[in-house]
Amino acid sequence: MKREAISALRARRLFLRRIGGAAVAGAAVAAGTAGVMRKAAAKSESAAAQESFPTPDYDWTKHRWAFGVDATKCIGCLRCVEACKRENGVPLTAHHFNTWVERYVYLEGEDKPRIDSQQDPVNIAASGSEGEYRFADRYAGAKVEKAFFVPKLCNQCEHPPCVQVCPVGATYKGADGVVLIDPKYSIGCRYCVQGCPYGARRFNAEKGVSQKCYWCYHRITKGLQPACVEACPVGARIFGDRNDPQSPISLFIRNNRVQALKPETGNEPNVYYVGIDKAVS
Repeated sequence: MKREAISALRARRLFLRRIGGAAVAGAAVAAGTAGVMRKAAAKSESAAAQESFPTPDYDWTKHRWAFGVDATKCIGCLRCVEACKRENGVPLTAHHFNTWVERYVYLEGEDKPRIDSQQDPVNIAASGSEGEYRFADRYAGAKVEKAFFVPKLCNQCEHPPCVQVCPVGATYKGADGVVLIDPKYSIGCRYCVQGCPYGARRFNAEKGVSQKCYWCYHRITKGLQPACVEACPVGARIFGDRNDPQSPISLFIRNNRVQALKPETGNEPNVYYVGIDKAVS
């Protein structure tokens, strides 16, 4: 056999051995992941099997929560943001939020809006405090054609990508539609942060877990409104149970031409907007 042929044969054998080793390693990883997922599934199944979950006084199979935002009413006061931080223990810094508000301003002669939020350095300077938030009056002398504020928060998607990418089942969707995080299962990989197309998740470095808006789950399971909804002085935030046809959110969806963010993703968000345009995503 020629030397070139022998060399090629050895190379093929070495390649096949490597492929075989990778396959064995991959099978081991898959088996480990499957074990974790079985545990996560068992956790969900055992919880769902209870007569009432997650508390004795609340049955999540009887509710279908949804959220509405009326951008035609929002005045950008940011009381919702401050209320959320107080209620949920979100750090009082300019860069940690469960909910936030964006400002869209169309100036005369410009086709695209200028967008800023309370995290903008100019707005931080205008607030004068890490625990209070304001929008700077930066367009006082400009010719503004159109402007509006857009509150944003977790969309609690019908098909949440954050749940799909979580490798350990720490992020899961409740029977009532709210996407929750179990910190005991979280490994801090931040896949969910990267997987959310709405930028609604943040990583808590001190606790080593991802966090987000839960629509104040500890409140709504007791019959209360989310803190941001309760704090809004103009009724721009609407919340309720879609299983109740007369609830505020059911009436809001039925009586308005609502839209959701990034419908092309197929995530089917459960936050419905009125008064926004195609620039909002």
